[in-house]
Amino acid sequence: MVDTVMAPAVTINDTTLRDGEQTAGVAFTITERIEIARSLDEAGVGELEVGIPAMGAQEQEEIRAIEGLGLKARLVVWCRMIDDDLMAARSCGVGTVNLSIPVSDQQVESKLGRDRSWVLKQIASMTRKAKDMGFEVCVGGEDSSRADPEFLNRVVAAAEKAGAMRFRFADTMGLLDPFSAFEIFRRLRLATTLQLEIHAHNDLGLATANTLAAIRGGATHANTTVNGLGERAGNAPLEEVVVALGKLYGIETGVLPRSLQVLSELVARASGRPVPVNKAIVGEAIFTHESGIHVSGILRDPANYQNIDPEEFGRSNRLVLGKHSGATSIVWAYRQQGERIDAREAKAILSLVRAHSTRTKHGPEAADLLRFLAQTRNGATGGGTRSGTV
Repeated sequence: MVDTVMAPAVTINDTTLRDGEQTAGVAFTITERIEIARSLDEAGVGELEVGIPAMGAQEQEEIRAIEGLGLKARLVVWCRMIDDDLMAARSCGVGTVNLSIPVSDQQVESKLGRDRSWVLKQIASMTRKAKDMGFEVCVGGEDSSRADPEFLNRVVAAAEKAGAMRFRFADTMGLLDPFSAFEIFRRLRLATTLQLEIHAHNDLGLATANTLAAIRGGATHANTTVNGLGERAGNAPLEEVVVALGKLYGIETGVLPRSLQVLSELVARASGRPVPVNKAIVGEAIFTHESGIHVSGILRDPANYQNIDPEEFGRSNRLVLGKHSGATSIVWAYRQQGERIDAREAKAILSLVRAHSTRTKHGPEAADLLRFLAQTRNGATGGGTRSGTV
């Protein structure tokens, strides 16, 4: 299998304000939408998909408000391939439209009641119509991953012939695996000069992997959402795609790593969807270490047990005590409080820490450690009752 040469840079098209807000139960206020758009722009995200004009007057007003911010990012609106959607988009002042149309037989026949020939004609006519209205056009192939490969090639060719600048491959059902994603995009890259965009859903937990594989196969653009918001299990998370592209392949996206935590927290508040503490890149606990072996290694050299430097993201390592701590961790914790303990005391206190953590489901606080030390030096036994971390 021959690898396709990857582009040195990939454009992130973030759809937090469109597909992200389609997460069940999520609804952003206009203030939140503006704040998210500004933050994404300041972070260096190249393109923002900012809404669906056909939703009505309020949505159009909010899109116009975002357009009026004068952001550096390209703004995109999502439309179906119908006249009413294009007319609604025209009133928003945004220069780029994603014209979406089903391309799998399942959706073409069962959802639209149409056939393949109609799809190709619609792509040709609506793309040209949008171009005549002054739009730059991305043709979005809904349910591309279930489309017949030969027909998909015809879809892309029709989009290119009609003057589209890009084809968006949507894994609408989230059923791709990375091997298939790579092969599909490798074939598409060889067949067209269009920009190629991957829109991956996370139903099988593979959205980030599929996005990376598509880029290895020749995709030039990646659709993402902050914290992986989106329909059902969500979309490819912005933070994961950006960092993985840089760390694994040296591919630039223009997105500033130090902005990711702030973005994540902003979107978590606005969406009412808390970020899991172990969420890759932005989780609260991802630079936290408890295991004795790991803490001992980290104290000697952080590179022993982490391949991402927290300082790149404006963060730092955090060492905590718990059931899996070792004596080195105990000695270190007391040193942070200005206390020197010997190996015998560390061993005795370790037993108290483990018992405390098992009972309370939390590590000890500073006051607990001082009490454990006093108990040890006085020859007492038993654990504390307070909980927390150091």
